[in-house]
Amino acid sequence: MGFADLSIAEIATDYNLAVEQVFHLCDGLGIAYKNARTRLPLEDAKAIISKILSEKHGDRANRGED
Repeated sequence: MGFADLSIAEIATDYNLAVEQVFHLCDGLGIAYKNARTRLPLEDAKAIISKILSEKHGDRANRGED
């Protein structure tokens, strides 16, 4: 498995989330990490980003912004 060269902290910054929110997503998806600087495997980074985007899309749809 390749590495995305993204850390949890970078994902949090890119998607305007607190690091703790990304930790919570990792926990929910069963993704192991040590700290905010943990570099993620490509598939794990994709899973987290997909979850973030689906939640943001769901939030917009619920507010009628879609």
